[in-house]
Amino acid sequence: MTGEPTAHEGRSYLVTGGASGIGRATAEVLAARGARVAIADLDAGGARRTAAELGGHTLPVTLDVADRDSWQAAVAAVETAFGGLDGLVNNAGITRDRTLARMSDQEWRQVVDVHLRGTWLGCQAARRLLSASDAGSIVNISSSGRHGSFGQTNYAAAKAGVVGLTKTVALELARAGVRCNAVAPGAVDTPMIRDVPEPVRENWLATITLGRLARPREIAEVVAFLLSPAASYITAQVIDVNGGELHL
Repeated sequence: MTGEPTAHEGRSYLVTGGASGIGRATAEVLAARGARVAIADLDAGGARRTAAELGGHTLPVTLDVADRDSWQAAVAAVETAFGGLDGLVNNAGITRDRTLARMSDQEWRQVVDVHLRGTWLGCQAARRLLSASDAGSIVNISSSGRHGSFGQTNYAAAKAGVVGLTKTVALELARAGVRCNAVAPGAVDTPMIRDVPEPVRENWLATITLGRLARPREIAEVVAFLLSPAASYITAQVIDVNGGELHL
């Protein structure tokens, strides 16, 4: 089981957006269970601080997920440091909220590039190393927002796209023994949403059966499970971790 201390012993993982929020929580869980973890983030200082704080076999990596060359450099650094790669967590994300009538081309492009193109590039860049592993696994982070979220045409479209991407990657990489799944969190108490106006947060809570935001660790545990031996027969799935959130 993923809760066992040695569930990830000796395995190597790369987590994007690893300096904060869900990414950091995921890195913490994996490192605590014996894994080597590359903490990849555009915030180079944040990646270094997180790696230093977690200790163990952690590697800070500067990564712009929307840039192919940056991905190639990151994967090369991981291969040099760890000798291979067993799992990839495509978690990095941003928001640029605006209504349909007011959203700019740049706001659309930035969000789609990070969430959708970034996930696609990550799957491409890591494919060779994951295929060489006897336990290759990808976990992409989608969102409850894929069902539609006011002011987030960019985010909703990108996160819905991540689901289609995940299922297709699962089909294409199955022959190499690589699994690919998605985790779709609801509202999570992370820095990315702490500036959301209180009335909006209250509306979110009204649609969540458990009546609270998720903690990053609660999402990280599901990610760790999907990477673990306990999930060896699970692929092409989307796991909602949303407290019973109601959708349109």
